[in-house]
Amino acid sequence: MSDIPFGFNRPGDPGDENEPGSQDPFGAGNMQDFAAMLHQFADMLSNQSTSSGDGPLNWDLAKDIARHQIAEKGDPSVLDAQRRAVVEALRLADLWLDEVTTHPAGIRTPQAWSRSEWIEYTLPVWSKVCDPMAKRMVESMGSAMPEEMQAVAGPLVGMVRQMAGAMVGGQAGQALGALALEVVGSADIGLPLAPAGVGALLPSGVREFGEGLEVDEDEVRVYLALREAAHQRLFEHVPWLRSHLLRAVEDYASGITVDLSKIEDAVAGIDLSNPEALQQALGGELSLTPDETPQQKAALARLETMLALVEGWVDTVVNAAAKDRLPSTVKLAEAVRRRRATGGPAERTFATLVGLELRPRRLREAAALWTSLGEARGIDGRDGVWAHPDLMPTAEDLDDPAAFVEGKSADIDITDFTEPKGEDGKPDEEA
Repeated sequence: MSDIPFGFNRPGDPGDENEPGSQDPFGAGNMQDFAAMLHQFADMLSNQSTSSGDGPLNWDLAKDIARHQIAEKGDPSVLDAQRRAVVEALRLADLWLDEVTTHPAGIRTPQAWSRSEWIEYTLPVWSKVCDPMAKRMVESMGSAMPEEMQAVAGPLVGMVRQMAGAMVGGQAGQALGALALEVVGSADIGLPLAPAGVGALLPSGVREFGEGLEVDEDEVRVYLALREAAHQRLFEHVPWLRSHLLRAVEDYASGITVDLSKIEDAVAGIDLSNPEALQQALGGELSLTPDETPQQKAALARLETMLALVEGWVDTVVNAAAKDRLPSTVKLAEAVRRRRATGGPAERTFATLVGLELRPRRLREAAALWTSLGEARGIDGRDGVWAHPDLMPTAEDLDDPAAFVEGKSADIDITDFTEPKGEDGKPDEEA
């Protein structure tokens, strides 16, 4: 890839001698055009939206694009009857889960969301996930300018970074809009997206998930409510899990490199005095390339293993709670596994944004391990493993669940990893 971005030539490179300034693209005339273009583009950005907060990504623009994308497909408000049905399903799910897990209910506020509400309520977590990549993209856009141009442009380089923030924000909006059209709740992809204590289902997503399964919609809703409620029990009552998952995503995304060759090709030969044309050229997808560093490989392995363990545990407790109550449990469980294993167009779109697919690739192995652990040590022994990250199975343990159940986990005293409790159930600080 050339180190001269955006289709510019080096001073002295051959060009069309009939084009003014072709022998010196960084001459006074071209730089005046470049400065004028940056000012016009900045005006366009300010007319659309400004970057929210101090982060590198224009989240206001991302949200606007995502919501517009959803509105085009149709996003009716949640009706009162739908809201009541979702709240009742989530409450029923927690009653059933009480019998199959020691983790208490994690949902204090059951909610039914429209697709636009899903974007609104999950955006704070998405910003934590996406900002590391956006920061690298914005830095790349500024630093990739030729030194000659940076020296002349001076403070206008900041506008280039603003352009990059808008560019990444536009792609983030497209990705989140696509995801919102496919999700059924707040925990579909295994990350804690909802605010603490909130569990939510999307009636539109529940309905579309059940299409073609020949299963009553009420049964589909309760099964998906069980999954949502099970996720929230882990996210709420395993103190280290939320930060552990998000940190693994951030660690992975921080190693992303940005391939600027597509941007160079898109704007090669573009008229610098036409900011609309430049904006259109920058509207394509970014190409993200993970660095093959040991640190990033470790972050990816840690993330995929933890996602599999979360989803495997959820599968185990949900199917235990539903098997004697919902006639189509097996069919619904397989539909969820197939959906998580293959991913949809939205997940692939999101993968272009953060550089990885958030899929539990070893879900079946993880579910088998949790099932075996429960049979050997009971519900208390199985769920007690979540007391500390050092107790959790590793990727190697997924290869040989029996060895983990009979050896490693059996040799560990879980009480060594739990805080002493007082009579009120709260940690005993004096102990």
